[in-house]
Amino acid sequence: MRIEVPAGDNRARHVCPSCGAVHYQNPKMVVGCIPEWEDKILLCRRAIEPKYGLWTLPAGFMENGETTAEGAARETLEEAGARVQVLNLYSMISLPDINQVYLVFRAKLLHLDFAPGEESLEAALFAESEIPWDELAFRTIGHTLKRYYADRRGDVGEHGCDETYPLHVGEIFHKPR
Repeated sequence: MRIEVPAGDNRARHVCPSCGAVHYQNPKMVVGCIPEWEDKILLCRRAIEPKYGLWTLPAGFMENGETTAEGAARETLEEAGARVQVLNLYSMISLPDINQVYLVFRAKLLHLDFAPGEESLEAALFAESEIPWDELAFRTIGHTLKRYYADRRGDVGEHGCDETYPLHVGEIFHKPR
């Protein structure tokens, strides 16, 4: 592979010197859910790195051939053994420093028959006052949950709040800009 700017492009790419094929490297999509049961949400304690032992929403990398909602439901089943009805897209956070985009959906937990999957040490329901805020694995999750609970209380500022939840779009940078 050579790194060069292909004809008609405006940035350096990995190009095969033999056939000229361009091998694009694009951000990874992380999809997940806020699984809701009454006034509680389902979190998973990670059994893998990064952030082993810390809590997160069930989420992971989207697979080819699935929609974002299908991926979020699959990740929830894999990580928490939970089946959900995916509702609306709730949060989209760009992480340009690590080439990821997080898409988090609100979802209705269909039953209480859940158990940690291979990537989770445990899965549990938490009310807002029980969330282990200092033990959350990722800034994206803390950011999303703070917004989620503010929306549930109706603290959405000038836009107001009714039975729908707004879509939150944002960015988190790991490096100074």
